[in-house]
Amino acid sequence: MKPFRLNKHGKLVFPSSIFTELDFSTISNLDQLKAIIRRDFEVKAPTGTEIAERAAAGSYGTRYDLLRDIGLHLFWANRYALVMYDKQPMRWRDVPRNRDDVFVPLLQPWEGREAKTASVREAYSQLPARWNATAEDELFDLLFDCFSNKLYHATSLPPIKATIAEALAAAGASTTTLGNYDPDHPRFSIDDILDVSDQQAELEALRRWSMVLHNQQPWDRSQARLKPLVEMQDDDIVVLYYPKNRHVLEFINREKKGTTVARQAPTPDPAVEPVRPYPPTVINDNSPIQPKIEALAVRKGEVICSNEDVVRNSPSSWSPMSAKEIADKTGIERRRYTAEPLENIALEAAREALKHAGRGAEEIGAVLFCSCTSSRLIPSTATWLSGQLGILQTHCSADIVAACAGFPYGVAESVRLLREIERPVLLVMAEKFSDKIGNARPSRMIFGDGAAAMVIAPSTGERDIHVVQTYASGPASQVNSIIWPNHDFDNDITVYGPEVKALVKRYLNQMMGELSGLGLNIDIIVPHQANKTMITEITEAQGIDANDIYFNISEVGNASAASIPIALADAVFDGAIDKRSLVFAPGFGAGAVGGYVILSLEPAMVASEVTTALAMSPSLTKAHSSIEDIKEAFHT
Repeated sequence: MKPFRLNKHGKLVFPSSIFTELDFSTISNLDQLKAIIRRDFEVKAPTGTEIAERAAAGSYGTRYDLLRDIGLHLFWANRYALVMYDKQPMRWRDVPRNRDDVFVPLLQPWEGREAKTASVREAYSQLPARWNATAEDELFDLLFDCFSNKLYHATSLPPIKATIAEALAAAGASTTTLGNYDPDHPRFSIDDILDVSDQQAELEALRRWSMVLHNQQPWDRSQARLKPLVEMQDDDIVVLYYPKNRHVLEFINREKKGTTVARQAPTPDPAVEPVRPYPPTVINDNSPIQPKIEALAVRKGEVICSNEDVVRNSPSSWSPMSAKEIADKTGIERRRYTAEPLENIALEAAREALKHAGRGAEEIGAVLFCSCTSSRLIPSTATWLSGQLGILQTHCSADIVAACAGFPYGVAESVRLLREIERPVLLVMAEKFSDKIGNARPSRMIFGDGAAAMVIAPSTGERDIHVVQTYASGPASQVNSIIWPNHDFDNDITVYGPEVKALVKRYLNQMMGELSGLGLNIDIIVPHQANKTMITEITEAQGIDANDIYFNISEVGNASAASIPIALADAVFDGAIDKRSLVFAPGFGAGAVGGYVILSLEPAMVASEVTTALAMSPSLTKAHSSIEDIKEAFHT
């Protein structure tokens, strides 16, 4: 889990985006590590020589452009130290000679360093500021101190450093000595870095970069030198590298012993069409049970994460993207996060739905919970909810993992259960993505947190659910288009956009074909809120007018299984549904799952939005607080 926090200025910060860490317990071999490092540190980073050449050629438009390149270069130059080692200066006389868990970097001098860095300094002085000259000059002082005093050539740094014994046996080996080392040299604390605030989001991110990079060498860098180990004197101060944790050390030892094993990904079989199509389930007048929606309640996250918040937390692995560009690409301007556990917001929505339906615990025959972000396995979240709600026994309490198709999957299973038990089913859908995203930019741009609950009961009168359909699978590339945990992305949720777009297009084409044969007069389309830009592009190709589609993604982001029911409630709150309306609600997503529900929704079915948040923050109970009010209350 990688939770967010609010700093002393009430700004949202993501520590995992700032302090680079890798889970070495999931990295199987050196090739996998190098691939991760190449993607996160190397692909976008220029060498020091390239920066000097660009500066001399006048390739930089503003000071910020140059500053960003320097920052990228310094992260690349520290790529293995950042994720694998802690540094400890020590007098040479005290350095242990025979330990296998103490390392020293063997470095090659960066030829022409003085001339190259001088050209960068000169170029910077001639460039215009991008946003704030004073702030950018402060950043230059921090970054250029690291850059101009970087003594070594960074291109061929090995991930596994030499032990002292190995270094002493290597011909011509050199490492860093620190001169007059001051152990109290200023460094930035974790809170210093998290509490950074700047009016310009991009500069705030860059300031955090510069502070993290400064802490990589917390000493007077101008006094540092490269010195051959054979010339070391007892009082010389060298920098020793210690593995950050036992998983790093175990990884190093496996590599040295040659006992690592490359993971072999199985080759998928070719995808083939089913022998015959799966028809949708149509509930008609002759059905013995007519499903009735008695209540819908939603609980959104109490903390707003704006696009500016995403930008101000940019790690070095992200390509630059402004807040407006995020909105243009996704249709999202803000997403909602919660500091509460996933189960808690699910329980709040469930209680409100039962209250709105006027149902007691003794009446509920089944509890279904749909989510792809639950870390609870035993007991399942559905059984936990049953216990919390005081339900002594159900016919079925079970979790369903159908990701962004959680709503159609949950409704379809509810309808099947109604036929068995002829008692109300409590369907709960909830997601908490905010602590599972880390440094995966597409995921951070898209996903939010939220919960919803419905009470679906048997009726002999007018039905509210008319058609249900579910799908799953496809080409393996689409099945694996969204992954969590993803060991190649430090266990973060990752999204592979082209494959997601392909599965959405495939399912929407299939849905439109089925829908045309049902002869229903749909009033409004409320789809899974995946990506407004993508959905609009695909549906317009189907001849669907964007004005017939309801979106709330700009304000809440993508809440996966909870996305459709939250959008249904918001359509009522916004007046898009102001009378009993026939709704087409399609969903699709991770695992190449899909499905849809055609339902009748009346505004009276929808409970007021659940606004309970942190107990110590009563001002968060206001349904539509401003961003500043919410953040201030949360911080307090």
